[in-house]
Amino acid sequence: MVIDWNSVLTSIIVSVLIAVALGLLLAIANKFLTVKEDPRKEFVSKKMPGANCGACGYPGCGGLVDAYIEGSVTKIRTCKVLKPDVAKEIVEYLNTTAGPDGSTLKVTE
Repeated sequence: MVIDWNSVLTSIIVSVLIAVALGLLLAIANKFLTVKEDPRKEFVSKKMPGANCGACGYPGCGGLVDAYIEGSVTKIRTCKVLKPDVAKEIVEYLNTTAGPDGSTLKVTE
């Protein structure tokens, strides 16, 4: 059995070129299709109790945080489990910290 080294080398080169091309396409797609999240969401999520009880009417703490950031819920104590001192922290943060569009939220405790 004789190995045709030209065919093997050609196959390797073609495979490497395809991999490089696909890698470049993924990098370009990542640059243009990235979803930028509001940085305030991370802060508020960390302050939430994480009970995911649903007493607020949203599917867990993440759903309520999304509603806060969107502005559809303006009363922070909608979360029944949230401690008052943490609620004050969240209110102060959201009322003073601008989002990606430069606007702040007007929320109450």
